[in-house]
Amino acid sequence: MTATPSITGFRLRVLLGMMLVVCAVTALALWSAQQKFTTEVQQQLQSAFQGQIASLHQAWELRHAALVERSRALARKPRLHAALEDNALDLLYPNAEDELRDLMEGGAEHLLQARFYRFLGADGRVIAAPPGVDAGKLSVEQEAGLSLAKLPDTQQVGYLMRDGGVDEIIAAPIISTDTDEVIASIVLGFKPFDLNGKGHGMQAGIWTGGRLILPDASAEARRKLDAVMPGAPTGSHFEVIIAGVPHLVFNQLLNPDSLFPPAYEVCVYSLAEAEQRRQNLRWQILGAGALLLLGAAAASHLIAGRLAVPVEQLAVDSARNALQREQAQAALEQTSVELQRSERFSADTSHQLKTPITVLRAGLEELQQQPGITREMRVEIVELIFQTTKLSSMIHDLLLLSRLDAGHLQLQMTDVDLPLFIDSLADDLSAVPGAEDFDVTVDVPRNMHIRGEKRYIAMILQNLLENAWKYNVPHGVIAMRAEEVGDLVVLRVGNSGPGIPLEAQDHIFERFHRAAVGENVPGHGLGLNIARELALLHGGDLRLLRSAEGWTEFEVSFHLARRLVSA
Repeated sequence: MTATPSITGFRLRVLLGMMLVVCAVTALALWSAQQKFTTEVQQQLQSAFQGQIASLHQAWELRHAALVERSRALARKPRLHAALEDNALDLLYPNAEDELRDLMEGGAEHLLQARFYRFLGADGRVIAAPPGVDAGKLSVEQEAGLSLAKLPDTQQVGYLMRDGGVDEIIAAPIISTDTDEVIASIVLGFKPFDLNGKGHGMQAGIWTGGRLILPDASAEARRKLDAVMPGAPTGSHFEVIIAGVPHLVFNQLLNPDSLFPPAYEVCVYSLAEAEQRRQNLRWQILGAGALLLLGAAAASHLIAGRLAVPVEQLAVDSARNALQREQAQAALEQTSVELQRSERFSADTSHQLKTPITVLRAGLEELQQQPGITREMRVEIVELIFQTTKLSSMIHDLLLLSRLDAGHLQLQMTDVDLPLFIDSLADDLSAVPGAEDFDVTVDVPRNMHIRGEKRYIAMILQNLLENAWKYNVPHGVIAMRAEEVGDLVVLRVGNSGPGIPLEAQDHIFERFHRAAVGENVPGHGLGLNIARELALLHGGDLRLLRSAEGWTEFEVSFHLARRLVSA
């Protein structure tokens, strides 16, 4: 029998509705995986940076302490004090040339060798060196950069642009032996500590005076960083695109509380490798999504075909009876409205994914009640309703997982009476057909209270109890036992099932993983993963304690709230 246009449209809308649901789930999984990957990469980079920079700064601090101590010692030289206190400034630099000869020549202490020195007068300006004294070559602009608004009371650290590079400068106050007042300051310039050598593809330099000294970087990279550094956050990281490649930039202040202009250490990481890994992950998820879409298309076509069979039969019967035809048309119109609503809702936000499935199930239930439906048709419709229920449950679980992954799930913590809670769940289990034959034992101390949110604790315990029932042997045993361990309550749930294969035990908490022992048991492989994530969110944990032939036992822990004292 050839399907009418309305039946064909009905099939098409069912197909499109289910495909939209699958597309939305795939997009949600892609977004969640990318967010998680980005967070992990940033944490790894920050950890690597902190480790590298810590070892580097240990060496830098030792060298800096030596420079500071040497500068302090020079500031106490009697011949320098005499020239300053007697106002014999014409003798200041000649005396300093003798006193600083070892420092300027360096010798074995090359890392502590000074490249120039100058003195600051009472007004904070540079006292010019007389001709013939080798105090280190500086241009007029460079000497002006050594001047300060006032004489410092404590040693000051700064950085001076010089000869295409940058020198580290230390200004040490010279204190009068008569008045204990600062009368001058000696400024020493040193080759800066080598900030490169961190490895792992990181470039490092110094930014001061609106310019970045980063010798290993390209001209484009320096221009880009010069533009963004003035407004960049200090002591944290930010991302910059250089030559089309993302880079992670860290910066921190090198001379806090200094009278000299601020100088920043700048470290640049290339994220090219991380971006390539992200692209590979995206293609992997898209490939898996494409395969899922193909499978969903085939399944949707089959389901749509089965749905159309009773509708076609109703259309044939309606030609024989006007009343039946009117009822069939009303049913089709109602189904069309519901399916259109399902299509609109399926394109909405991820929090509304369950709406199209709900609408579809409602249409099937209404179709099930139509007159003229044979018993075989009703069985098929019931099976389809069951499948939509499973899909709705899976979407609910995926939405909960996405909220957990994004860190958006907030707990409303209360005191939960654990033994009362377990008794209620055990009673619910006993009402399930077939579960009444199991021997259920509960060993939980009275008045044991835990801290958590009831609905999520219920999800954890229901999953463990249902698994203990589903993966058990006929007339088997289910045992629950709780005890206090420190500030935790440890609950163990065991059953007399056949056990989980050894090769599958390391994977049971993975999403969509189902061990071979449970292939014939309904489910979609998300229950244990969700239960464990919720347990971790409560500050506890869920783990497989042991599993062998005849006994499998899980252990879940919660924080102890308080123990009530019986009256």
